[in-house]
Amino acid sequence: MAQKFDCFVVFAEMRTGSNFLETNLNAFDGITCHGEAFNPHFIGYPNVTEILGVTQAARDADPKGFLKVIRKQTDGLGGFRYFHDHDPRVFDAIVDDPKCAKIVLTRNPVDSYVSWKIAQATGQWKLTDVKRRKEGAAEFDATEFETHLEALQSFQVMLMNRLQVTGQTAFYVAYEDLQSIEVMNGLAAYLGVDSRLEALDKSLKKQNPSPITEKVTNADEMAQALNRLDRFNLTRTPSFEPRRGPVIPTYVAAAKSPLLYLPMRSGPEDQIYDWMAALDGVTDDALLRKMSQKDLRQWKRRNRGHRSFTVLRHPAARAHHAFCHRILNPGPDCYDALRQTLIRRYALPIPQEAPGASYDRAAHHRAFTAFLEFLKGNLAGQTAIRVDAAWCTQTQAVQGFGDFVLPDRIIREENLQVELADIAAQIGVENVPQLPPVSEPGPFTLKDIYDDSIESLVSDVYQRDYMMFGFSRWA
Repeated sequence: MAQKFDCFVVFAEMRTGSNFLETNLNAFDGITCHGEAFNPHFIGYPNVTEILGVTQAARDADPKGFLKVIRKQTDGLGGFRYFHDHDPRVFDAIVDDPKCAKIVLTRNPVDSYVSWKIAQATGQWKLTDVKRRKEGAAEFDATEFETHLEALQSFQVMLMNRLQVTGQTAFYVAYEDLQSIEVMNGLAAYLGVDSRLEALDKSLKKQNPSPITEKVTNADEMAQALNRLDRFNLTRTPSFEPRRGPVIPTYVAAAKSPLLYLPMRSGPEDQIYDWMAALDGVTDDALLRKMSQKDLRQWKRRNRGHRSFTVLRHPAARAHHAFCHRILNPGPDCYDALRQTLIRRYALPIPQEAPGASYDRAAHHRAFTAFLEFLKGNLAGQTAIRVDAAWCTQTQAVQGFGDFVLPDRIIREENLQVELADIAAQIGVENVPQLPPVSEPGPFTLKDIYDDSIESLVSDVYQRDYMMFGFSRWA
């Protein structure tokens, strides 16, 4: 079968995530994106003098000839990023040619404008690690933004119309889609390339993950200027946390009863396992674990009237459990390599070995606070370290469950005994066991160190969970 496309173009704008998209496109075997090939101020990238042997002067003299070079001389499928203010002489040749694949990258224009203003103020246009992030804020200029918005919208309308009248379709990518490995692999399929990525390139980080109102010095003026444009949803909390899958092998089914538990990591897992075992009068090792999709489907068919549930823990308690269980205390459940990385690279103030007599409450407060600061950057996609299931947002975990199974009930830890008794009654169990006591990893409990500063930091780190599930203060 003949190849559908012989080149591609990414229609984007400044601060829309086009660098991140290009990085991941170039990670595919058989795809090469040549940057902003038709930027009037440089060729490809600011520090590059030529592409495929063509200089900027030669390109400017014959832009359509340079387009042919990209088509013919690129190893694999060649392409480039094109913004609304790039060389207009090649636009018709690009947009009217069905052999040129169209990728349209979009972002909330307010977000892109403010990001552009901050990059101008700080001089930082890319970020590879949160340690090198430069703080900055933008001053919203209503007139400047309106000019910016008009230019973007006019170009998008023109582009859509040209695709319509020529009978073409484009692959649309939203800024938020850039964190989806599935979308990236779908893009490769659209381009006709056989290679697939197992993971996204994480070399570039989100520079300004805060809500838009926190990134400008005159938020009230901005809100007034954009009052008629409410669709921008200014107060939303952006999410750059990677999407999570359903993680079916972590699900646990009761030995006899038609009951399925979807564990939320760093929650009361052991307590619930013991309760489920007591429900059927068996030991913990009789519970059904590590099921595949096929196993789970078969279990569901065998257990008509089954119920499933997950349990939410307050973000402060959950983060503290993750810190103590996975980072602070060496042992079989500790992430030893990550522990050392946090000590070495992120200056996490914890002992090299297990906490000793000198590790007091004040030290624990400092260490947990530092861990929360790390989580803030980690969940915002600003570190090179994975977002682990032990501390991901519960919002993202529940959404991941929903890719395969939706829990019948989402239970809050403080209501666990009552709600478990109710769900057990629904499956016909009359003698419901009491919940066993729950143990909190030490050496200090959250109660020992909890104060306003910790609550403020936790609510900042886990603002999605606070908003989605209505959490209030822990204490």
